[in-house]
Amino acid sequence: MRIARFTTGEDPAYGLVDGAGEKVAEITGDPLYQRIELTGAVHQVDDVRLLAPVIPRSKVIGIGRNYVDHAQEMGGEPPAEPMMFLVPNTAVVGPGDPVVMPPQTSEVSYEGELAVVIGRVCKDVDVHDAPGVVFGYTCANDVTARDLQRTDGQWARAKGFDTFCPLGPWIETDLDPGAQRITTRLDGTVVQDGRTAQMVHGVAALVSHASRAFTLLPGDVILTGTPAGVGPVRPGQRVEVEVDGIGALSNPFVRH
Repeated sequence: MRIARFTTGEDPAYGLVDGAGEKVAEITGDPLYQRIELTGAVHQVDDVRLLAPVIPRSKVIGIGRNYVDHAQEMGGEPPAEPMMFLVPNTAVVGPGDPVVMPPQTSEVSYEGELAVVIGRVCKDVDVHDAPGVVFGYTCANDVTARDLQRTDGQWARAKGFDTFCPLGPWIETDLDPGAQRITTRLDGTVVQDGRTAQMVHGVAALVSHASRAFTLLPGDVILTGTPAGVGPVRPGQRVEVEVDGIGALSNPFVRH
């Protein structure tokens, strides 16, 4: 099931997207918290504005260096345990929204990733139980001010600017997170081409590990790391992150 959040110019609504990604059937309520029902209204996806499929009420948890090839291109090896950092929910934007490059940085990079959306309150989750607390999956671009990441010594500012966490185009609830291809394109040219099977720590391990540090709440998002091929973005360029089985998330980059 694909769940989108969208607007037709009125208040945001949720809907079920068909398999072709062409139509969205509007539903009542918030699927993370309430039973959903079809309203009968059906829209063409091209006629609505897709929004970030979830705005985390609590937190976005990022995972660093979770692919061997990416860790090596950054000059190191993957950590023995997942490396976690927090991103404010104010960084989240949706498909097509501009990523605003602030004046504090001159070196902004893309990072295409698979994102996990948590479905229920949980703490200290066993690895074997982790799939049961996942609501679904979406595409993410873990945008990074690479120069600030180096100078700050920690990553809150480098990855937490407003608009630095695009999510979308929708949530896919039926997906094998360990068997998908991740492709990132910069102005149409492939710059990242990896597979989730290459993760050092898989989705279940990441969910379990994060839950032992933080209580996870419905709508929390875990960014699972990026494969090799990260690189700089210039104002006026567009980055598209595609995950097989989900779809593609595309955002233009602009200078503040």
